[in-house]
Amino acid sequence: MVHALGSQDSRLAAGARLVLPALWLGLIIGISLIEAPLKFQAPGITIPLGLGIGRLVFTAMNWVEIVIAVILLWSILKDGVGTPFRAVTSSIIGVLILKVAFVRPLLNQRTDAVLAGVDDGGSMMHLLYIAADGLLIVGLIALIVIGVRKWVVPSGAERGGVPRAATHDSREP
Repeated sequence: MVHALGSQDSRLAAGARLVLPALWLGLIIGISLIEAPLKFQAPGITIPLGLGIGRLVFTAMNWVEIVIAVILLWSILKDGVGTPFRAVTSSIIGVLILKVAFVRPLLNQRTDAVLAGVDDGGSMMHLLYIAADGLLIVGLIALIVIGVRKWVVPSGAERGGVPRAATHDSREP
């Protein structure tokens, strides 16, 4: 059950704060931790082909991340959102901006060089991208924990923490 919302909060904003971090976390796990490493193990996938596919997939993923971040930003501007949730959300958005505006363009330059045959593909830039995703994963897990603790209450806690069964007189039939 959703906790009582502030007067300026909405169920949509509260829902966004609960669902979007989990969706974003799943996106990073699915693409960065599963798809990207496995892609190069598939038969017939050359380095240039894998890099081309990776560029398309990660560009699409980054756009989805940006949309999620914008909606999360909207959701934290509502009343009833605590400082910890706002701080972690702001930090995550900062990491995303660095990842998309700084690291991705550098990776695209390296990809262009590899595809042109000028570079062999070995790059430390991928480690920056992995580090950014690692920070996002930690931050998103923190958001999920903060959000669940704040906006989801156990069914017995609906009456100020007293389970419903405990409010009845045991002598009643």
